Amino acid sequence: MTTQFATSLLCSSLMLLTACGSNNSHSQELQQTSNHAQAVSQTTGVNQTFKTQEIARFKEPWALAQLNDGRLLITERQGAVKIFDPTTKQVLNVSGVPKVRYGGQGGLGDVVLHPQFAQNHWIYLSYAESGEGGQGAAVVRAQLDLSAPNQPKLIHLQKIWQQTPKVSGQGHYGHRLAFDREGKLWISSGERQKFDPAQDMQSNLGKIVRLNDDGSPAAGNPFAGQGGVAAQIWSLGHRNPLGMAFDENGQLWVVEMGPKGGDELNRIVKGANYGYPVVSNGDHYSGLPIPDHDTRPEFKAPEISWTPVISPSSMIIYRGDQFPAWKEKALIGGLSSESITVVDLKSQPVQEVQRLNMKQRIRGLLQTQDGLIWVIEDGSNARLLKLSAD
Repeated sequence: MTTQFATSLLCSSLMLLTACGSNNSHSQELQQTSNHAQAVSQTTGVNQTFKTQEIARFKEPWALAQLNDGRLLITERQGAVKIFDPTTKQVLNVSGVPKVRYGGQGGLGDVVLHPQFAQNHWIYLSYAESGEGGQGAAVVRAQLDLSAPNQPKLIHLQKIWQQTPKVSGQGHYGHRLAFDREGKLWISSGERQKFDPAQDMQSNLGKIVRLNDDGSPAAGNPFAGQGGVAAQIWSLGHRNPLGMAFDENGQLWVVEMGPKGGDELNRIVKGANYGYPVVSNGDHYSGLPIPDHDTRPEFKAPEISWTPVISPSSMIIYRGDQFPAWKEKALIGGLSSESITVVDLKSQPVQEVQRLNMKQRIRGLLQTQDGLIWVIEDGSNARLLKLSAD
């Protein structure tokens, strides 16, 4: 490592938690607002109207999913999984959750249901854990036991994946989860603010990972012949991928935080290298420039990048009928931008078409079975909002 690059690494490590949306800097209570507050929309091509309604509040929520009965599963970073009934407002604590390493950007993360959840009851959780060498993200699956209506619990817990290696620091875990139409589990793995692992095939940091539902490497992965963790990898050269969703054609899209500038929305291609930290449309926090993508055509460039940044936290691709102008468009939650950014994935080039000024940091998004959109804010007293047609 060069002296110049080492200096950049040190400066970035000191500054990145605040700049990239760490929860450490959010001590202020979220402002009280009307249950029917209307978010402001900054229109750049689409003018879908909507209204927001506050439904409940949670402590540092990170992700949400919907059960078959309409209730919501909500994770809280300090290590709690809640079942919330939007009709009755009942909140239940789920027992049996694994111990998490809470701090910095770490804690309990994503939650998704197995595609055959109705039959097998498996749910998947990502979280930060401690171990030899420091911390890293891990993924477990467990069966959600609802046999005692007011005492839900996780049983048959299995750890199926972990970031390799564990490293110091508490940033850039990534650890978003998604299942594709073939039942394969995809994991976004951040480079943990360590730069070089994103290009190291002996590490699964800074990668998009594709697995079977039991955590084993899926057949057809592009680097399977290398064995080890390389057999898990679908693409590399990622920084802090925090939103992941499939479009109607089964194409995976990933949104990730850039450094100082250069947040990215990437169309994920098998075996592609997205270039970080060799290239980026942003610069190091030390002020040291990073060559732009257009200087190195061998690396896959983003479909769209943002400077100033939006600080993406999450993403869905909307498929419902409640918001016609958003159909098949990406909705990206934003932290420092306090927004939801709407992106037309079919336009050439891909472009932002609407930005919703939510006036609070947005942590997670979910489209429910009825086509409504649920939003969780970021912070210690974060609102759960329901977006519906105006």
